[in-house]
Amino acid sequence: MIYAKFFFMAASLALLTACGNGGESAEEATESTEQQGTVEETAAETEETADAEKEAAEKAEKEKAEKERAEAEAKAEAEKPKYKLNPAFWGFEPLEGAEAEAVLVTIDDAPDKHSLEMAETLKEKDVPAIFFVNGHFLDTDEEKETLKKIHDMGFAIGNHTETHANLQGISKEQQREEILALSKTVEEVTGEKPEFFRAPQGLNTDFSKELVEKEGMLLMNWTYGYDWNQEYMDASALADIMVNTEFLTNGANLLMHDREWTAEALSDIIDGLNEKGYSFIDPAEIEGVK
Repeated sequence: MIYAKFFFMAASLALLTACGNGGESAEEATESTEQQGTVEETAAETEETADAEKEAAEKAEKEKAEKERAEAEAKAEAEKPKYKLNPAFWGFEPLEGAEAEAVLVTIDDAPDKHSLEMAETLKEKDVPAIFFVNGHFLDTDEEKETLKKIHDMGFAIGNHTETHANLQGISKEQQREEILALSKTVEEVTGEKPEFFRAPQGLNTDFSKELVEKEGMLLMNWTYGYDWNQEYMDASALADIMVNTEFLTNGANLLMHDREWTAEALSDIIDGLNEKGYSFIDPAEIEGVK
């Protein structure tokens, strides 16, 4: 009897213990399940965030590529030549999309006494031009500084030979020196070689033409000019003929010089051409120029 009672109590205690242990396992299981769910949710959120970031990065990369492509196309379009030199009248023909009623302004014998003043007038009126320089106007540091100022204002610098010599009256070696010596000086002063060449009096030789082409310069003369004639050594007379001459045509290549009367007339010349509906050719937009 006592043994049976003892067995019953032991069995009951074992049963209670078993039931207690079973309750803790259920709670732990529930907690484990909840933790697992939280881990899975966190993993899902992390994956979703990563996907969103990847999608945003891909979109940004695509937009960047499209922007760069558009900018490259715009740059290529802007750099396309707009005018082509026509040696028949030493002026310029418009290429696709370019304005026909346009002229080129050029100033020879720079930088003598009035080139900087003329450059300032042109800059104020937003008119591009080529300044054709001579080496004998670049002997001093002051003259070189003047040339640098003109270049830094955005004007093209052309080669007009070292001493303004008649190329047809000197040897090939002398012609070479006249052209190359000046190009070297211009590059030393401005950091760039001249991209245009104009022979004094417009007198070239076969040798000078070949050398100029080899040096990567565009050879040009002019369509018309008057300021070296006695009757036009007056600002008002010069302004009138430059604007009203019969030789003023679309693409005309206008020749002027570093002269006192030309400097005085320059503003009126530009205004007169504008009033006639002409715009001004940017030398950088001429075919054959880098």
